[in-house]
Amino acid sequence: MNSDETTLPTQMSKRWPPPESPRPSKLVKTECSSADPSNNHELMNSNPRVQRYLVAVEYIGTKFSGMQKQPGGRTIVGVLEDAFHKFVGQPVSVICSSRTDAGVHALCNVCHVDVERISKRKPGEVLPPHDAGVVRRALNHFLQKNEGDIAVTDVQSVPSDFHARYNAQERTYFYRILCGPQHMSVFEKERAWHVPEDLNVIAMKRACNILVGQHDFSSFRAAGCQANSPIRTLDELHICEVFSSTYFPSWTERQQMNMFSQESQVSSTNGVIKPCSETSCHNHGVHDDASVGECQEFGQRRRNRCYVVTARARSFLYHQIRLLVGVLKCAGTGELTLDDVEGILNAKTVTAAKPMAPACGLYLGHVKYDRP
Repeated sequence: MNSDETTLPTQMSKRWPPPESPRPSKLVKTECSSADPSNNHELMNSNPRVQRYLVAVEYIGTKFSGMQKQPGGRTIVGVLEDAFHKFVGQPVSVICSSRTDAGVHALCNVCHVDVERISKRKPGEVLPPHDAGVVRRALNHFLQKNEGDIAVTDVQSVPSDFHARYNAQERTYFYRILCGPQHMSVFEKERAWHVPEDLNVIAMKRACNILVGQHDFSSFRAAGCQANSPIRTLDELHICEVFSSTYFPSWTERQQMNMFSQESQVSSTNGVIKPCSETSCHNHGVHDDASVGECQEFGQRRRNRCYVVTARARSFLYHQIRLLVGVLKCAGTGELTLDDVEGILNAKTVTAAKPMAPACGLYLGHVKYDRP
């Protein structure tokens, strides 16, 4: 039961949790609620001997079939539950804050799990809960023996009524786009969407201004989405140019950086070195095509320009972000005008939207909580 983005209707379905489906999880669209989860069996474990842990994980989604366990598929939850089982010697249930589709990555996804520490030497004897640091190190020990594409970054002990999904205040996703006619580096394979055309970032920013805020996002809601309402509040939709994650400075850029280091001024009052302005660093850090072409040496590939779309909200409709990015890309290439973008939003049907962006460029970046 996976989706790129987690959905939160205003009221919980009385049939939650939904029955398991024999079909692959990525074909099932689910929703959850933060309004009244008191009847949900996942919310609270009444056993006082059980410790609930909040676990932050990062992963490369390429080799995963999605989030939820499914027959014959390698999934995020399946791998985490297997690592916990090896650690504590008994099965556990992992509940994640956001359900990402196959191919979608996470810089930080969050889950919770209930663990009762039972002595392996004296079965039946309950021991004090493990320290959070012990849990993190033990899980990574077992996860590293897997494919090495998932790791635990943080663990915290939380009260038994703290829920990874229902207590989430907002979620931030990032989408990476590499644009340019040159083929994408092998180091970027399955890590971004390669768009060969040049992108007009100004037009994309203006399109973001149309789409941000509270709207009926029916045009950006994939078929089969089970959310009760298409109304969502998009708190942030932003695009900017950044360095590629595999960026290495060229000889010319290193010389430019040295020049700026020499131009740094020392404060006469406290002796602190003042770095160059953010604007100057940006102008010299992000290349222009002409300078790269003039200074490029044999065997040194031309880099693609790298753009990141940021989307932040409490919840998203099924495939909403990838559909939004698909429209933004068309605004950047000139295929859509700003009037077209507004028309798609007002059409309130997904058939009006452009093809959605591929999963490989999407990253779950952050899940915000008011932690106990």
